[in-house]
Parts: sequence; C-alpha cells; structure tokens
Amino acid sequence: MATKRDLTGKRYRHELKYVISEGEHKLLSMRIKGCLRQDYHASINGGEYMIRSLYFDDPFDTALWDKTSGVGSRDKFRIRIYNLSDSAIKLERKHKEGQYIKKDSVSLSRAECDAILRGNIECLRENPSPFAMQFYGIFKANHLQPKVLVDYVREPYVFPAEDVRITFDKGVRTAMRCTDLFNPNVVTYPVWDLRGCMILEVKFNESLPQYVQQLLTLGAAERTAASKYVFCRQYEF
Repeated sequence: MATKRDLTGKRYRHELKYVISEGEHKLLSMRIKGCLRQDYHASINGGEYMIRSLYFDDPFDTALWDKTSGVGSRDKFRIRIYNLSDSAIKLERKHKEGQYIKKDSVSLSRAECDAILRGNIECLRENPSPFAMQFYGIFKANHLQPKVLVDYVREPYVFPAEDVRITFDKGVRTAMRCTDLFNPNVVTYPVWDLRGCMILEVKFNESLPQYVQQLLTLGAAERTAASKYVFCRQYEF
C-alpha cells in the first residue's frame, strides 16, 4: 500500500474496524497478550483505562450526516479525557480520506477546556500548538457546538513494526444530550446496537505485518463502518 501524506508531510494511517462478540474478544485478547505489549497508560492502569469523548458538530449535524451518508472526506472534532481526569485533555480532529485516517490534536489546560465548553474559543488563538489557530478558524466558521458524551473502556496493544495499534473498546455508553465533560455522576446508557459486543480497531501505517494478521484471525467477523459518534447520537432522532 502506498504511503499517503497531507500537505505538511504528515502520514495518513490505515484503520480497520470490527464489531466483535465477547467470546471473540476473549480469544483474541488471550492470544495477543502473549505476543504484544500494552501501551504505557494501560500498563499502569491494570491493562485498560476509561475514555470519555465530547463530540462537536455544527448546527446542521454535518459530521453525523457525512458519516451516515458515506462521504469519503470528512472530519470529526472531539475533546478527549482519560479516567475522568483533567491531567491530559486533548482537542482532536479525526480526518477520514477514503481508506485513510489522520488525527491532529491540541493539548488543552483545564481553563482552556472550560472556556471552549462555555463557547469561548478565543483561548485557541493563544495556544502554542501548530493546529490551534487552524482549529480556531474551523470552530469559528462552522459554529461547532458540543453534542454528545461517549464513554467506553479501552484495552490497547502496540507493535513497533508499522506502528500497529490494536484496541478493544468495551462498554460503549452515551450520555445522550448531556455534555458535562468532567462530571463523574452523568447518567449514561449502554448502546443497544453493541449489546454483548465491542469494537476492535486496528491502525497501522503502510501494511499490516503478517505476524499481526495471524494473531487477528477473526473467523466470521467482518469489517464495519462502526462509529461510536453515530451509535451514540442515533437515539436523539
């Protein structure tokens, strides 16, 4: 597979997604644990950690409808935190271009994050990140607003060749229209479409090493366009 890069030279990556059963997870997890290592954050948190993402969209829900309509080139914006802590806050853009993905991010302080959640994005103009001004322009032009909280537990593994990252995302839950990012008492609901299942994601650079392919033999499992954002917003309509 040829390497694809953006105008700045940043590499795009491949992303494969599968919805798998708990039984398939148990089999794959046992197999992978003996061969691959977990990332640093998982290794210090008992093998997995909680992710909460707050997704943004414009008043027309363009990101939602672009995804459901299968638009080839599209963006999703979110603020992501881990284990409900404000020690690492990321404002991210995930760009999809056909079969490729690219993620850009801006690290936020708690004060910057709180300001953005109040609708004040001026702090991005002072943020030193190379993407901050770009994000500021996009938020300003498209009137992006917080839309939905998505919670899940991630079990991640990494492999150095081709920068492979394998993640099992379990217990996906939605807070519906609530956007109270740091509130540990937000009422969330399990995603019905994923009952008894979870999402397996496989990311890599140019090609998936044969060794990893053999570890990930999935039998009847098929690739899917699984989107946690779409899963968690469909109950609003």
